[in-house]
Amino acid sequence: MKTTPATPEAITHAAAIIRSGGLVAFPTETVYGLGANALDPIAVARIFEAKNRPFFDPLIVHVANVGALDELVMGVDARAVALAAAFWPGPLTIVFPKQAVVPDIVTAGLSTVAIRLPAHPVARALIDEAHVPIAAPSANPFNYISPTRAAHVAAQLGGRVDMILDGGDCMVGVESTIVECAGPGTRILRHGGLPLEEIERVIGPLRDATVHRDAPIAPGQLPAHYSPRTRLAIVRDAHHPPAVSDAALLAFRTPPRSLRYAAVEVLSPSGDLREAAANLFSALHRLDEAGVAIIYAEAVPEEGLGRAIMDRLRRAAAK
Repeated sequence: MKTTPATPEAITHAAAIIRSGGLVAFPTETVYGLGANALDPIAVARIFEAKNRPFFDPLIVHVANVGALDELVMGVDARAVALAAAFWPGPLTIVFPKQAVVPDIVTAGLSTVAIRLPAHPVARALIDEAHVPIAAPSANPFNYISPTRAAHVAAQLGGRVDMILDGGDCMVGVESTIVECAGPGTRILRHGGLPLEEIERVIGPLRDATVHRDAPIAPGQLPAHYSPRTRLAIVRDAHHPPAVSDAALLAFRTPPRSLRYAAVEVLSPSGDLREAAANLFSALHRLDEAGVAIIYAEAVPEEGLGRAIMDRLRRAAAK
């Protein structure tokens, strides 16, 4: 399938597809999403079919403004208000107690719903034009590398979607951070595009609930996820194991020229974690197409966005 530049006319057409029960792939600041009307269970079922995604894995509902929460959630406590004021629109998903209007297929039968207000102007315009909240996981086959370009969606999902809006490369490059504000404590359920340190500066310490789950309570919690088809292994030093002709290297910084890998991708020559996160999935896509037997991924510091990068690499290596 061809991609469509995200002009105002194209966004209007995409919104009509959403309202009629169709699927639209669209850009957010994190990754490209595969969207359907979140209030239409038949349309949402098409997302699971297109991705071959298990129905026990809940979806995130994207809204155009904070006022949309009134229809979707049971209550908004002080923690959620503070987080929304500080970080919405942006790469943060907040989990709330849900209202009955949200179909169970969206939440995998859970009593909570994950909500995000994206910052990307195309995503915001699409939701606003559609006049409905949009349920959207990443626009890729389940368990494969997330898409950060429209071309990734076209290559991976092809004709399984009705339209692919091309809004350029995603700026953040990893999925949203997920925080639960639906119980007595506040928990982080997935590391992502908003660093933990920034969240804790607003609402204090969070309990870590990002552990692997067979029955996830949020997207991105399965042990194996975000995986290239090529086997991936994490290394602490690009020199170990030694470079071999059928291996590729995903390097954090620019590696020594003496290393001889079949292919090399550098996440950030200067070691900037935001740049590394933005480049992660595109680099993995290229290495997966390099025809090598294994990808060695160099570990990054586990601070700031480094936590999200290492989370994705560990789950990719677990496949």
